[in-house]
Amino acid sequence: MTAPLDAWGTLMAAVGHAAWIVEGEALRVILANGEASSLLGLPVETLVGAHAAELIGTPEDLAFWDEAASGQGDRLTSETTLADARGQLRPVMRRIQRITTPGECRHYLVTVEDRTAVVEQQEAAEQLVADLQATLESTADGILVSDLSGHIRAFNRRFAQIWGIPDHLLSERQDQAVFEWLERSVVDAEAWRRRVQALNKSAVALANERVVLRTGQVLELVSHPQRSHGRLCGRVWSFRDQTELVHAGQRIETLVTTDALTGLFNRRQVTEALDGAIARAKRTSGTLALLIVDLDRFKQINDSLGHEVGDQVLLDAAERLKASLRQGDLVARVGGDQFALLIHEADHRGAEIAARRVLDAISKPCAVDGLQFTLTCSIGLALFPSDGDNADELVRHAETAMHRAKLAGRAGFRFHQPRHDADLRQRMRLDHAMRQALASHRFRLVYQPQVDLHDGRIVGAEALIRWRDPELGEVSPGEFIPAAEDSGFIIAIGDWVLTQAVRQAAMWRTGGLEMPMSINVSALQFQQADFADRVTTVLQEHRLPPRLLELELTESILVHDADEALGRLSALAKAGVKLAIDDFGTGYSSLAYLKRFPIARLKIDRSFVSSVPSSDSDVGIVRAIIQMSRALDMKVIAEGVETEAQRAFLQEAGCDQFQGYLFAPALDALTFVERTRDLAAAPRRRFTLVANR
Repeated sequence: MTAPLDAWGTLMAAVGHAAWIVEGEALRVILANGEASSLLGLPVETLVGAHAAELIGTPEDLAFWDEAASGQGDRLTSETTLADARGQLRPVMRRIQRITTPGECRHYLVTVEDRTAVVEQQEAAEQLVADLQATLESTADGILVSDLSGHIRAFNRRFAQIWGIPDHLLSERQDQAVFEWLERSVVDAEAWRRRVQALNKSAVALANERVVLRTGQVLELVSHPQRSHGRLCGRVWSFRDQTELVHAGQRIETLVTTDALTGLFNRRQVTEALDGAIARAKRTSGTLALLIVDLDRFKQINDSLGHEVGDQVLLDAAERLKASLRQGDLVARVGGDQFALLIHEADHRGAEIAARRVLDAISKPCAVDGLQFTLTCSIGLALFPSDGDNADELVRHAETAMHRAKLAGRAGFRFHQPRHDADLRQRMRLDHAMRQALASHRFRLVYQPQVDLHDGRIVGAEALIRWRDPELGEVSPGEFIPAAEDSGFIIAIGDWVLTQAVRQAAMWRTGGLEMPMSINVSALQFQQADFADRVTTVLQEHRLPPRLLELELTESILVHDADEALGRLSALAKAGVKLAIDDFGTGYSSLAYLKRFPIARLKIDRSFVSSVPSSDSDVGIVRAIIQMSRALDMKVIAEGVETEAQRAFLQEAGCDQFQGYLFAPALDALTFVERTRDLAAAPRRRFTLVANR
């Protein structure tokens, strides 16, 4: 047997797979190669002598070896699984072949091919296919993959749903019928056919092409060539249903360009129309007029009658405006109760005629749900080319003119005035500079002494704000305070004045000078809900007794909302703060109001003081104010006293106090203290006109 074993050993070494020889009588391994040792994890010496059924013990193998023991089994080939010495299962292809040796001895050649790598590759491929199919099915797009011959290689269910393809055409792989279905489904079948044929012959990609179906659906088509090993092998078609998106876009476009309530153009659309009209007018040297129409007191209709009635009024107004236009002119709704009218070929006279037509149309009696009332409107007009050469300028100028019409009493119209706009721009620059000044600590306070007319003592100080700007120079309070009131910035400025004045009064008190401090309060600042709390908080922070603070209020503050003002003033008076009326006689106060409020002092406005004692009318007014204050148990102080004659008259008339250049201008804090101490050292000095004014 040595010679056959040697020959078999040489043969098994060349097999390339695990192999061993089994002796047919005892079914024992008599020879094994190195690959068998590696596969089974056992040395060759251990394999030799082992029973054949011990190496691969599947039921199929056990049955074969039972037959082999009786001399019947010849061959066995199948895929199976073996367990190596570590118990690890391996997929293998096992082949058993009976071989005959000299002397009629039976032997069996067992070869085993390890299929682990092959199985892993197959599983990976199957997983990849499953992943790709899952990906196709999970996308919202319909996917179709075709080869160069026009046969379908892959698709997803979404593709069938989008195109409404019957299931049997795809399941039965009726490819030609599928493509015919697609062709019949599109609106332009001929264009679709040409496009498909061109793409099938092309290697270029197609992106975002729109396909419209007979059902009304709108599809977005994206198509890419498919390559394999660098060669074109087919094409991927992707279809996305954009029907809702297109319809939504159309709805959005309608909303973007049209007013939802009236159906008129909106601000954006009228601006585009105005741009186009201006371009045409420039080519033809034509003219245009833009009217901004704002309904007067429309908020009252919404507040009192409700928004549904308000909407009906707006619809009625829109119809009236359309009826007042010539053919070719345009009307748009550009705001809540604001409309724009574009009048072609209109000069100043034509624009005025159009404005008067609008005023007449709007002012006709209106009836909504049985309610009858009359509307009015305010109109601002801007002309091309005199008032601007672009839409933004014309709209801005017309709106500004409309606001001027409102301020003039409503129910009228105003043309654009360039100087007025220049004033507005100056206000804007001033507002910006004020905000920078507050942030950069450029404001300062000065203090004008308030003097007792009877003994010459300084009895108080009025804090006055001053501002020197590095670019604007010294800016008068008469210039920047109105601008601050218009913009609302007066609230921040007023709070700064309150804090600084209280802080200075507290410092004087700490230094031995207990001096009442007066500050002016704007209407907007006083109307803040937390104003009274803010005053008491500042007093507490600086530990200043409330009796040393006086708030000077204008008469308009008291009559704006008398009940609310009374509550706020009562809270301040209860806290100990003194209250005065500034510029008395120039507002709207009456005894009925004055006797209700806890006012301690009236300040006579400088406009009355400047002409006494030469003006009989001003003398009468001043005497009346002093007598009224006596009746109301209030002190009286006159401001703007500049001459000895004015001081003497006020003293003779019974006025209590005065302030003005006769005694001193507004002083910085240090000079104020020095002047107070000098006066205390010479209590009987006479009043003299200050030389340096």
